[in-house]
Amino acid sequence: MPAPNVLVFGGLNTCSRALVGLLVPLDGEPLVSHVRVVDKFSVEPPTTYIGADFPKLLKKPQVEYRQANLTVAATISQMFDPPEGEAPYDYVFDFTGEIQSDRTEMIQIDRTCHVAWMLGLEAAKRKVNAYCRLQLPFYETSSKGSHDEKEDIKPFGVCGTWWHETLRMLAAIEDLNLVILRCGFIYGPYTNWGPIVSLITVASVYGYMKQPMRSMSALLHSRLQRNVILIPRWPPGNNPNNTVHTDDVAGAMWACAQWMAPLGRKEANSLAGEQIIFRNDKSKAKEVKGMPDPNKKLIAPLFNLVDDSNSTLLSVGQTATSFFGTSFEFFNFVEKTILQLKSDAIEDINEHHVGAWTEMITTSNPPVPNTPLTAYMDKNWLEKHVVGFSNKKLLEVTGYKLKRPNFTHETIKEIIDKWKEEGIWPILAA
Repeated sequence: MPAPNVLVFGGLNTCSRALVGLLVPLDGEPLVSHVRVVDKFSVEPPTTYIGADFPKLLKKPQVEYRQANLTVAATISQMFDPPEGEAPYDYVFDFTGEIQSDRTEMIQIDRTCHVAWMLGLEAAKRKVNAYCRLQLPFYETSSKGSHDEKEDIKPFGVCGTWWHETLRMLAAIEDLNLVILRCGFIYGPYTNWGPIVSLITVASVYGYMKQPMRSMSALLHSRLQRNVILIPRWPPGNNPNNTVHTDDVAGAMWACAQWMAPLGRKEANSLAGEQIIFRNDKSKAKEVKGMPDPNKKLIAPLFNLVDDSNSTLLSVGQTATSFFGTSFEFFNFVEKTILQLKSDAIEDINEHHVGAWTEMITTSNPPVPNTPLTAYMDKNWLEKHVVGFSNKKLLEVTGYKLKRPNFTHETIKEIIDKWKEEGIWPILAA
């Protein structure tokens, strides 16, 4: 039986490069006959960070990259046409969506909901065997325990609301062989997006300064005392921040496609279907094209993907800071305070980090003149986030086995060693 042909949409700045590396490894036999990657970014020259390995993958005969505007339906249709001599695409992997939390509702609707909806419609029309959608962790769960796929969890902010609505729009396409993979906070080699890489980078700054990572709270205290703001506390050890390595995002997406392909949507729904509960403003249904009736019950196969670390803000912080020879003492890093922070207080915090990071990259041997990494912490990542998922269903139903079950010093070292090889991480005297 010939190896499948695969379409990968979006995610060049998140996880799609890891999937391509799994499907067509630099060393080893490819798992596919042909893979086409489509995103809005240029790769020659790159207009987003793509790491050291992806340009090498693009030289493989099985890999094709297309830069395209996926907000145009006619363009999407063209992307589904395979190269001459190749069979139609078997699997579609959807990593699309606007990941910047400060984007407006209309941008989220246009770049997240409508792109995925049009991709889903075309995939159903082409009768692809599996359509796998990656759902990033734009949710807020309870701080108690881990949560399975049946629980009604709250989308986080405008971004989360419309990413979640995207799932309902895809689930409403009856002939689409849809599988949804809802992941925790991602990290891994050549990944420069998200709170985990931000925390690792800032932890390195505190290690460089030989200070415990409590200085941010000290800055907050100083700043907020001047503004006479009451400081409530929340213990970071109680806040799940479940993690997942990009190797497992890639592996689980591939496992989901192989699980779905022989089943079809109806049987997959019976085995793993969950109701995608409406979490939006009902009045929007009349305004947004493709948005299903809020009262319609929509079912789709849904799996959570996290590692076995049961990570919390405290455990991730302690692992990262101890790697750099310091400690994590964020016990005053507080919920309401952060939400009330004025922009100048945020800038005070970031000035502290960025100044030291600049010193690190300029005194590096050799110096690091250009790096996509930054110690600047976006306000979104400074807010309290609680994401606690159970991975039990994915592992039991699909048989997937985690490749990177724990967030450890070893995984951090691998990430940083690759960045050092690439010349974007400072090499400092011991």
